[in-house]
Amino acid sequence: MLIKTFGSAVQGVNAYTVTVEVNVSAGMKYYLVGLPDNAVKEGEQRIESALKQYGFKMPRQKVVINMAPADIRKEGTAYDLTIAMGILAASGQIASEKASQYMIMGELSLDGSLRPIKGVLPIAIQARKEGFKGFILPTPNAQEAAIVNNLDVIGVSNILEAIEFLDGKREIEPLVIDTRDIFQNTVDQYAADFADVQGQENIKRALEIAAAGGHNVIMIGPPGAGKTMLAKRLPSVLPPLSMYEALETTKIHSVAGKLGEAASLLTTRPYRSPHHTISDVALVGGGGVPQPGEISLSHNGVLFLDELPEFKRTVLEVMRQPLEERRVTISRAKTTIDFPANFMLVASMNPCPCGYYNHPEKECVCGPGVVQRYLNKVSGPLLDRIDLHVEVTPVTFDEMTATRKSEDSASVRERVVQARQKQTERFKETPTVHSNAMMPSQMVKELCQINEAGRTLLKTAMERLGLSARAYDRILKVSRTIADLAGSEVIKIEHLAEAIQYRSLDREGWAG
Repeated sequence: MLIKTFGSAVQGVNAYTVTVEVNVSAGMKYYLVGLPDNAVKEGEQRIESALKQYGFKMPRQKVVINMAPADIRKEGTAYDLTIAMGILAASGQIASEKASQYMIMGELSLDGSLRPIKGVLPIAIQARKEGFKGFILPTPNAQEAAIVNNLDVIGVSNILEAIEFLDGKREIEPLVIDTRDIFQNTVDQYAADFADVQGQENIKRALEIAAAGGHNVIMIGPPGAGKTMLAKRLPSVLPPLSMYEALETTKIHSVAGKLGEAASLLTTRPYRSPHHTISDVALVGGGGVPQPGEISLSHNGVLFLDELPEFKRTVLEVMRQPLEERRVTISRAKTTIDFPANFMLVASMNPCPCGYYNHPEKECVCGPGVVQRYLNKVSGPLLDRIDLHVEVTPVTFDEMTATRKSEDSASVRERVVQARQKQTERFKETPTVHSNAMMPSQMVKELCQINEAGRTLLKTAMERLGLSARAYDRILKVSRTIADLAGSEVIKIEHLAEAIQYRSLDREGWAG
């Protein structure tokens, strides 16, 4: 008897349906074809043990299982339940009518219980698109799949529940969650808030500008000045996620298996802070089975690189293309996969190995040339993609003990959202540009016009401070954002003056 059941495979952040064809006929051997990897092949032992637990049998006949499309490699353990249901239906141990109406996925334990799987959200989206009635999957993944409406999500904790459901002996109510309600109630609920930070008003201002224009930012300052604390609070002042962004972000985390059990829609912007020992592949993504890296996990959010010069040079250099293109392309012999990577880069670094170069009170103990060598670890092309360079000075005792309440994230976010709305209106004819930071050079010339006084100021600044030519476009983009925050249609001289001060590392005496 030939039976078809359906599973799914994830490629990049999208899924495609895998048809599992099971034929039981006269003979004695078990065949699994269609390019399965070892994890799929080993499923035979898990399936046999799980069926025995509940009094079902592996047929002692010729069992041929084909996983179509047969020319694409099938990987992982999530097909155990798909194959098991096909074998039971093909051998007449359960009714076969309902099996083909559902997407069925799950990893089996030897005792018949089900373990959670990865990539549930893209699979559920594809199942709805292809007109499946529902999706049978492990209970811990049901919340995630239920984000997709118009699809019966049937969570089962063991193989017996799945068997009895398909055999019509058990009723399982589909899990229904109100995604929009969850989204409205939890969007922008951050644990960290700008109000927690005493002092550092100039740094908060710089981060507000970065958030308003989507600019990358680097903070340079001694240890303990509050660089990490400020970076952690940056997502709380970014505009709230839209429903589309929330789904897109959740899909990436689902594929990477980072959502955790009983997780649902991600409603806050991601914040990722990898350690400086991270490898190139872990940062940008890849591997034998291409997986998203840290830059994709921080899509629509913030990637924080603490102690930037301590990262391997090769790791920093592979970020250059994703910073420009807002996506990362992973190429293999048979396939090319794109992962989105539209993130804000926030980096921090000490000004020298000892950390006290330019410190107002402590003396730097680094020898001649050491500071320069340390700063030169961060390459010019990477710095070229960072719009704001901010010097962080230590907080004084008076500022730390002040009773005056700092401005909270919600107030800052209001101004950021207003500035972003202006940019949305400005770039509505250009679908690839969403914020000032994404403007190409030609657009900067058109939209960042300055008057004669502004040109004189910029020329003087570039000559006196020894600013590089690459700083020119950056200053104009940042001044456009400052003007947006001030509600001004034109870039005034004070907006330009403020933007100029955010180019510390371009000055002579900082970087060579």
